[in-house]
Amino acid sequence: MRHRLSVGSRHLLRALCVATLVTLALPAAAQTRSSWCAGGKPVKFAGLTWESGTFITALMRQVMERGYGCTTEEIIGNSITLETALSTNDIQVFAEEWVGRSDAWNKAAAAGKVKGVGKVIQGAAEGWYVPDFVVNGDAARGIKPLAPTLNSVSDLPLYKNVFKDEEEPDKGRFLNCPSGWTCEGINTRKLEAYKLAASYVNFRPGTGAALDAAVLSAVQRGKPILFYYWTPTGLMGRYKFIRLHEPAYNEACYKTLTDRNSAAPCGSSDPEPVIQAGVSRAFCDGDPALVAMLGKFQVPIQLLNQALGAMADKKLGATAAAKEFLKANPALWHQWVPDDVAARIARSLV
Repeated sequence: MRHRLSVGSRHLLRALCVATLVTLALPAAAQTRSSWCAGGKPVKFAGLTWESGTFITALMRQVMERGYGCTTEEIIGNSITLETALSTNDIQVFAEEWVGRSDAWNKAAAAGKVKGVGKVIQGAAEGWYVPDFVVNGDAARGIKPLAPTLNSVSDLPLYKNVFKDEEEPDKGRFLNCPSGWTCEGINTRKLEAYKLAASYVNFRPGTGAALDAAVLSAVQRGKPILFYYWTPTGLMGRYKFIRLHEPAYNEACYKTLTDRNSAAPCGSSDPEPVIQAGVSRAFCDGDPALVAMLGKFQVPIQLLNQALGAMADKKLGATAAAKEFLKANPALWHQWVPDDVAARIARSLV
């Protein structure tokens, strides 16, 4: 027997159906979750020691913790050790991987053990630098040009006395990367390729912080320094430097610079960097939500330089700087995550 519903009953039923549909829709609107983190496993990050690496790592960790409810950790080590750990899934994320620059990464990628995701930074550059006042002087500081014709790495033998090494004063000093960084090996072979090994000491600072401190000290004291560096960094945004010309990028020559066993390295500029989030295969396959976020994660280089400069000027730790960045740039990070994740991040920042 069919029963007819009164108008009031039909309205009530309709309201209940709408309420039910809304209730059912709520999980769908808020269902973006990390399958890795839901299982209780922490996401382990490479503990990068250079300025942009520490900031990008902290920013990714904040997004995962605030937006996806993850627990994250950092594992300390040098680049090569951490890339090896990534290949064995002892860590899951290498936040700022300069793809193709190390044998450890290249072998792991070829074996399918690691994968590069997204384009974390675009417009980056690296090379050998001197302060602008070394070439052009600085009248306001009473500094005369010390190497007025210095333009290229090929000019460096003429100016070894300008960059005199304290322990071997008959040679200049080239400030390399710390030992264990991929760039340290490349720069060491460049010294040989540019025939500078006999006239320059290959000086390796102990840490990234020591590299920064040495450059900053020289600039503030108006002293000459020849060093490897890169952008994005706060230092490059705060002071004026000149990048020395190197031979044009040559793929075959560059391979001799990345191969530590190469008997005859030949000179080449570094290629335009490809900077991605490196992830382990297990993590890539096991957490599509977080990998999708990393695929969209990108900070414009000018904004990144500004953030790094502010971090240095305010003496902020990377975590505090990342939180400040999230508060100041919601339009940017909303592009990285679904709406429900963005809402959770926004609530956590209040």
